[in-house]
Amino acid sequence: MPLKTHSDETPTLNMTPMIDCVFLLLIFFMLGTKFADPERNIQLRVPEVADRGTLTSAPERRVIQVFRDGSITFDRQPVSLDELKSRLAAARSQYSDLGVLVRGDARGQFQNVAAVLNACRQVGVRDLGIMVKPFNP
Repeated sequence: MPLKTHSDETPTLNMTPMIDCVFLLLIFFMLGTKFADPERNIQLRVPEVADRGTLTSAPERRVIQVFRDGSITFDRQPVSLDELKSRLAAARSQYSDLGVLVRGDARGQFQNVAAVLNACRQVGVRDLGIMVKPFNP
């Protein structure tokens, strides 16, 4: 077994890459603060309003399912076509830009889906979508 006769050099830490990163960040933030100065010098008084809280977000799209036998569900509750119209009208009165997704059974008659789409149009729903599944051969 060979014996060690010389001592190894002590390991050193190369600080050059870290210093480069620090200088780049320093330059970036110095330039960024220079761009913000002209915005502070605009002589414009912004109007003030009373704080009434945050705005409510837009509701999610409502889902209508049309099954193979022609039965309809609106938000997972069974409804008739007339009930669907009244519920859509009530939902649209609360939020005028109501969005609706229609999910029809692929083996069912398209006439049932067309009747649901027509009911949505009669109520005034403009944001209509049809859910489909991508075909992978």
